[in-house]
Formats: sequence, C-alpha cells, structure tokens
Amino acid sequence: MRRRSADPRNGRFYGLTALSTLLPGAGLIPTRRRPFGVLLLLSSALVVLLALFYAWRKGLLGAALDLAVRPTLLIALLVIVVVGAILWCLGILLTARETDHEGPGGRWRSLFAIACCLVVLAPAAKAVQYLTIQRDVVSVLTGDADESDANEWAGQPRVNVLLLGSDAGSDRIGVRTDSMMVASIDTTTGDTVLFGLPRNLERVPIPASNPLSQLWPNGYDCGDECLLNGIWTLATDNPDLFPGEDNPGLRSTRDVIGEILGLDIDRTLVVDLKGFEALVNAMGGVEVNVQERVCMDCQLRNGRIIFSNDEEKWIEPGRQRLDGKKALWYARSRAGSDDFSRMRRQRCVTGAILSQANPAELLKNYPALAEVVKNNVTVDIPTSELPAWADLVGTIQEKGTIRSLPITNKVVDVTDPDFDEIRELVQSAIDPQPTTPASPSPSESTEYPSEEPTEEPTDEPSSPTPTAPTDEVQDLAATC
Repeated sequence: MRRRSADPRNGRFYGLTALSTLLPGAGLIPTRRRPFGVLLLLSSALVVLLALFYAWRKGLLGAALDLAVRPTLLIALLVIVVVGAILWCLGILLTARETDHEGPGGRWRSLFAIACCLVVLAPAAKAVQYLTIQRDVVSVLTGDADESDANEWAGQPRVNVLLLGSDAGSDRIGVRTDSMMVASIDTTTGDTVLFGLPRNLERVPIPASNPLSQLWPNGYDCGDECLLNGIWTLATDNPDLFPGEDNPGLRSTRDVIGEILGLDIDRTLVVDLKGFEALVNAMGGVEVNVQERVCMDCQLRNGRIIFSNDEEKWIEPGRQRLDGKKALWYARSRAGSDDFSRMRRQRCVTGAILSQANPAELLKNYPALAEVVKNNVTVDIPTSELPAWADLVGTIQEKGTIRSLPITNKVVDVTDPDFDEIRELVQSAIDPQPTTPASPSPSESTEYPSEEPTEEPTDEPSSPTPTAPTDEVQDLAATC
C-alpha cells in the first residue's frame, strides 16, 4: 500500500511563514499581499541601513555610548522597537493567513505562526525593558534637561573629573570619602592622567571661594583629627555656611582637592560600597594577581587584626577571580597594611575592571545593575553634556592613553605635605611634552575610587609593600 504524499500546501505555509519571521514581510511577496510585504521589507532594510551608518560614523562603541546617554533618542528607539515588532508580527500572521488551507494539521499550523511571533516579540520585549531602564537611569542621574550636540569642550584643552569612593550607609553617620582620584583628560587626544590622593592628608588648603575658609582660613589644620576625608562631613555639619547649596559636602571636597592638585574640577562622580560590589558581581568577578595577603571582615584594634565572629578570612596571594565582596575588601582593607599599599591594590583592581569588563555579561545583569547604579552612584553631569562625554569616552578607548601619577609616601608626608611640590608634579604629568619619559613599573598604575571598611580611623603601623613607591607617571598596562 503506497504512503500518501505530503500536502505541498503545508510546505508553502511553513516556508513562507518562516521567511516572514526571518525577513519582515518577505513571505508576503508571493501572495496577494505583495505590496504590504514589499513595503515592510523595504522599511526594515532602511532602518537597518540607518543603524549601520550610525554605527559606522561613530564607531560601534561610540554609537552605543551616544545612544545610551540620549533620552530623546532612547524614547525614539523604544517607539521604533514597539511599532516594528507589531508590524513584523502582523506580517507573520498575514503570511500564515494567506498561505493556510483547509485540511489536517490546522492546529499545528496555528501554533507555528504563534511561535514565529514569539520569536520576534521576546527579544523586542527585552529591548523595551532595557531601553526603559536606561532612560530611567539617565533621568535619575542627570535630571531631565535638554540635550545638545554642541561641542562641550570647544576651547577647553583638558577636562578634569573627580572620582570619589564613599562609604555612606544607613549604619554610618555622615559620609567618608576615603578613596579620591582625579582623571585629567585631553579633550583632543583622549590621553588621560589619573591622580590618586591619600585619605589622611593633613593641613589641606581650603580655597577662599569656599565658605569653609571662614572657619579655617589657613587650611584644615588641627592635627590627625583634621584629614582630607573629613572635609565632606565638615561641610555638611555647617549648612548655614552654604545657603541654597544642595550638597555642601561634595562641593567642598571638590574645591579642596582642586586646590591640592592645582586643577579646576569640572565634574564629579561618587560611587558607594554597594555600587562597586554590584559592578564586579555583574561582570562575573575580576581576575587579579593578588600580591599580598589581605584579610576580610576585619579591622585593626590596638595594633591587632580582629575578625568578625572570630572567623579568620584571608585573600591569599596568587592569580584568582574575586567576586564583588572579595574585590571590595582587597581594594579597601587597611588592617595590617598602610594607605599607600591599599592605593596600589585599588589600582590593581581598577586595571582588572577596565580590561576585563565583558559587555555580554554586563548586559545580562543590566536590570539589577541599573537599579544599583540609580541608588548608589551620584554624578553632576547634566543631560546636555552626556553626548559630549560619550564622544570623549570613545576617543579614550580608541586612541587615548591612560597613565597614573600616584601621590605616594615617596613624595608626600601626610602630616606635613608639600602642596607646591604636588602641584608641580601634577603640571609635569599633564604637560603634553614631558621632559622625562615615564618609567613603567609592575606595581604602579591607575587608582580607582573605592570605599573604606567600617572600622574607624586608627593609627596603623606601616607594613612592607610588594614594591617601593614611586612618584613617576605610569602606564595603565603596568598595573599588577
């Protein structure tokens, strides 16, 4: 008995419906709905070509950054995704309807058409989610100001950004900015120099333009009770000196650090503990060559390392992958070492984050990461400047160099710092034609704003560090 041959109409149905799923409207061209199919296909091709031109003109990274910081463009793209997904699904359903026929298997053909629509709608829904989240993040961080395509850096050879690590939290009084760094960026070449500052600098100068100078006209000078990382709290404790100022602590910290380095600080970014830890976790951890044994969940009391719950936890030397908590402690722990050792470890972790950030991993965890960013990151960059910053970041990535000048104990006596010498070093580092070449060292590079453990400041003994400190400008590639 001969087997009944397959109905050729089924092949036409499944083939053309699948074609409309791969190429919007393509399956309608052999049907009476040909005009709509051609229109849908050409419209889709036009959108793809515009996107490719946009990516070609700005570069893939530049296009992604430019899109991410433009709220209006994000909304437009969201509308395009929603309308496009609806029209695409309409094309699939019309193709299924035009090619369907009477006969067995009708239920399977209906299920196939629905499955094809889900193939389109699922990624579209995820795209809408991410675009909505990004629009919300930009609004929270910068406010809803008008966008601009103006050259923000016209006539400005360098832009200086203050990066602060904060340990503010519900269980702490005030804000301690125990990790402080300034990134000075050449707006033409993207060449960047990073300046890190010890948290326990004494006698820091307060510019006359800052109201705190009324209390401390000769600098913040009262011994080891007056440290650089206390400026924020000092300002917030004297709100009457800052009428109409939303954040006197941030303003004063920015003013003082600018005075120390001899730089005009243009913008600031503050990250707290939770934000740093979440970033590392969203990356899937960072691989670090741990060069010294570092304790976790610990603090120093009377010269002894004390562990929480009397349980010793250590990050042992050797190359390993650190999760968010371990990376945070490795970058921040001071028990058993000094601030300059901690600054070196921060540069190591920063180098790992910059070199190992995986866009696919970050994208997968983006919804949770974005929520953390909204609650744990503060910037004073208005929306109108974001496109210019996106272009500048793209310039740094494509052709800029990143170097570091660590302000270490080789050049700074934290109890009696020579601020004139610091300013001379800073100016020499940002000079486009330095008189002496930088000397890379395997232990020195960039610093990153990180945060401080919960212990209160203590008089800690110095401990040996893996290598001798330096006051030379270093390449980021020399980290670890």
